[in-house]
Amino acid sequence: GEESRAAPIARNIVQSRPFSDTVDLADAVKAVVPYKEQIKCTARVFQALRIAVNNELEVLERVLDTAHALLAPGGRLAVISYHSLEDRRVKHMMKYGNLAGAPVQDKFGTLISPWRLVHKKPITASEAEVKVNSRARSARLRVAEKVPIDWAVYEEEKSFSEAIKVQRSSSRRRSAAPHRR
Repeated sequence: GEESRAAPIARNIVQSRPFSDTVDLADAVKAVVPYKEQIKCTARVFQALRIAVNNELEVLERVLDTAHALLAPGGRLAVISYHSLEDRRVKHMMKYGNLAGAPVQDKFGTLISPWRLVHKKPITASEAEVKVNSRARSARLRVAEKVPIDWAVYEEEKSFSEAIKVQRSSSRRRSAAPHRR
């Protein structure tokens, strides 16, 4: 997904099989990649294998899908991601309320999400932290708060967008100052 030379690398890996150890696999990757990019490309190939073998993305998606049901209204979800494939899923779930990254809007075009971002941008490690802990270089922390919804307000159809709309209109009425001429 993230490797621009995936096709030639995969082709050479298949042609070079069987491998006796990881050095053979690394050599198969390095054979089709320019010298300056060999370390990064090899690291990405091993990372992709780890992600696939451990089902890391599927597990993350299950956690993100169930987090909303597990948290109380106002509860916060904090997720640390270490690469762009994870971060994209976390960002989409927290911003749009779904893994596809498809914005859900009410009929007025207002974005509806079961989450409110606590920080607009991800929190990343400082230079001092990276000097002490080099693995923190790629870490991104995203935090979102579960939007409290009073489902009793909207009983006949428990759609998320309608409940949000009712919540917003009732809070606007309470907060609006009386109009004077």
